[in-house]
Amino acid sequence: MTRFARLTFGGKTRIGQLTDTGFIDLTESRGSLDAMVESGALTQQDGPETALPDDAVYEMPMERPGKIICVGVNFPDRNAEYKDGSSEAAKPSLFIRFPESFTGHEQPLIRPPESEKLDYEGEIAIVIGKAGRRIAQDDAYDHIAALTLCNEGTIRDWVRHAKFNVTQGKNWDRSGALGPWLVPFTDAAQLDDVRLTTKVNGELRQEDRTSRMIYSFRYIINYVSTFTTLAPGDILVCGTPTGAGARFDPPIWLKPGDVIEVEAEGIGVLCNSVEDEA
Repeated sequence: MTRFARLTFGGKTRIGQLTDTGFIDLTESRGSLDAMVESGALTQQDGPETALPDDAVYEMPMERPGKIICVGVNFPDRNAEYKDGSSEAAKPSLFIRFPESFTGHEQPLIRPPESEKLDYEGEIAIVIGKAGRRIAQDDAYDHIAALTLCNEGTIRDWVRHAKFNVTQGKNWDRSGALGPWLVPFTDAAQLDDVRLTTKVNGELRQEDRTSRMIYSFRYIINYVSTFTTLAPGDILVCGTPTGAGARFDPPIWLKPGDVIEVEAEGIGVLCNSVEDEA
């Protein structure tokens, strides 16, 4: 599996291709993963390989992502959690997240002092590589550069502060994560029927398959591109299965020391711990 990551070690943030035995540093030749996405250069690379040091830190793969648009309530069992869940909405619920609300793989999610109700949501995220407006569903996959994973961490009580929006609960600094890397998108099989899971402290909490999504990846790209031009570097976060902590009785909120693992076939595992804000 070809993987491109942004890592900090030796006092410098670098980008490159991860291999089974090390790291091909592409910082000087390619500049950034953002530039590689825009130029269509997320392909197998050649070059000298070095071992990664033990203290290498994974950063969010895109240094300056564009629009980050998230899809809510996109699996049937998740839809059933809501009072009106007997019928699926004709159109998807969407909301925006800011880049500052995410951190990287193996870095802690930050629980703020204003609320203990930090929750997890494991999702697949698609990175746009080719610009487009009103993209036909048949053409949608041609506009994807790469895939990554998202823990769409949420401060639950803050999504209820207003009647019609969830922005406040979805954008706390470093409350979610993206990563660990970008996997180039080359085949429909990478998305059409993929197992997606979330574990907390080793316990399976969320599990479903993308073939059961209410709004397919193709439809999401078509729908979003109808009202806004999708550009290289934009990220679409495509929905979480049932099983978030808020749905337990009583709810099970994330706490310092917890470890969350979001996994999808063919993409990898995004792992984060939890810390209280200093």
